[in-house]
Amino acid sequence: MIQIRPLATADADAIADIYAHYVQHTTATFDTEPPRSGEDVMMKLPFDGAYPAYVCVADGVVAGYCYAHPWKERHAYRYTLENTVYLHPDHTGKGYGRMLMERLIEACRDEGYHALVACITVPNPASTALHERLGFRRVSLFREVGRKFDHWLDVADYELIL
Repeated sequence: MIQIRPLATADADAIADIYAHYVQHTTATFDTEPPRSGEDVMMKLPFDGAYPAYVCVADGVVAGYCYAHPWKERHAYRYTLENTVYLHPDHTGKGYGRMLMERLIEACRDEGYHALVACITVPNPASTALHERLGFRRVSLFREVGRKFDHWLDVADYELIL
């Protein structure tokens, strides 16, 4: 059984484990140190309900998560959020990312936000394909703005007008 539900503090350790994989083994995130615990994750994610945040639970296990957060801090940007989505490596390719993102997009629309931005490391074909299927369009490419695993990395911004 698959359930998409709001993020809860009880999910913090599972989310920390998922995120640690991406920090240690991929360039999907520019973080270089994995979270030490669920408490580290709780300090970064919107567990307080200030912004939409969801987990996908598959057969009782947290298979992935997504959340929205401010894209930029200045007041004029208050109607634009950035989205983040990660799946446990054992749960990719099953449509869970799409389910999470569809729920997040719906919540952002319902809460009156105007745009979502996704900042995607290039290359990341899975994330690019997911966002494009959901209607996001690439609006920028920043060349060699990050360095991880001894490689310079590009970042593409994708935007969805809600």
